[in-house]
Amino acid sequence: RCRFHSTVSRVCTLRLSAARSTSFVVDEVSNIIKEAIESAIGGNAYQHSKVNQWTTSVVEQSLSQLTKLGKPFKYIVTCVIMQKNGAGLHTASSCFWDNSSDGTCTVRWENKTMYCIVSAFGLAI
Repeated sequence: RCRFHSTVSRVCTLRLSAARSTSFVVDEVSNIIKEAIESAIGGNAYQHSKVNQWTTSVVEQSLSQLTKLGKPFKYIVTCVIMQKNGAGLHTASSCFWDNSSDGTCTVRWENKTMYCIVSAFGLAI
């Protein structure tokens, strides 16, 4: 009886591992995005002249690390950096996709002088 339970547990674990290796895992994507933001912006204060460089770096680093996961997805990554000055920002996105295989993750990061909002979409191939 224990042997059967052990086998079932192992099979379930293997299936979960296999599913995880080909699925869009929000926590995994979120960590990649956070690392890209920290690497590109870090402790910098908002500088209008640097925003284009920072957004490009965040998007490229995120895409590079997501691609290295080797999962069967096409990725779309967007990045908005906005100075903290009391202005409002409203965004929306829409995508026709398969809820069972595709996914999205949005990370909102901030420091004393700016906000950085990054969204990643994973569309199964």
